Amino acid sequence: MALILCIETSTSVCSVALFQNQRVLSFLREDVPNSHSTLLTVLIEKLLDEASLSVKDLDAVAVSSGPGSYTGLRIGVSVAKGICFALDIPLIAISSLEIMAANFLEIMPDIGKDDILCPMIDARRMEVYSALFHSDLSLVREVIAEVVDQNSYKSELLNQRIFFFGDGSDKCREVIINQNAVFVEKVFPLASAMGSIVFNRFESGLFEDLAYFEPFYLKSFIATTPKRKFF
Repeated sequence: MALILCIETSTSVCSVALFQNQRVLSFLREDVPNSHSTLLTVLIEKLLDEASLSVKDLDAVAVSSGPGSYTGLRIGVSVAKGICFALDIPLIAISSLEIMAANFLEIMPDIGKDDILCPMIDARRMEVYSALFHSDLSLVREVIAEVVDQNSYKSELLNQRIFFFGDGSDKCREVIINQNAVFVEKVFPLASAMGSIVFNRFESGLFEDLAYFEPFYLKSFIATTPKRKFF
């Protein structure tokens, strides 16, 4: 049976989970922004201790591939690749928006088959990273970075409900006004929701090239220079 470590660091939430096939053995999360670099390896060590297992028992590592926080993604992927290199085990990458959609389905499993899921990650100002999924997690629309305004999703909302969730959806609530637009709070991409997706990828042998894999940032990182307070 496959033992897979799952790592999710694309937002302010840092989470890890340990799956044996599709059964979660242990799950940990920390909601402390800007602390993934100090938290992640500690959480992984604690996770394995709770399951009375060693890192050497792992058969694969799965990580959120983005989009999301530039720094968070780099930390998660770096740790995941380091473990895979050291143990010579495969790396599996999952879109952070697909992980969020999977978590939404765990919270609200009884949505209609024609309903559409729209996970959103905040990309600053009125821009979000988003995608559209059917209730079986098949893609309706690929991941994009979009600026949301009052005309966004008008055509899609004419004949079907769309569930908007994630930290990017919070700022869209006052802009996307439609009876078919449903906003759900407190949905995050979490490692605990990665199990079924990861196991299917593992069984299918859908692994990343360890040497060349990079997170899917979607937008280029722009460094800013802090304003000088003293002269």
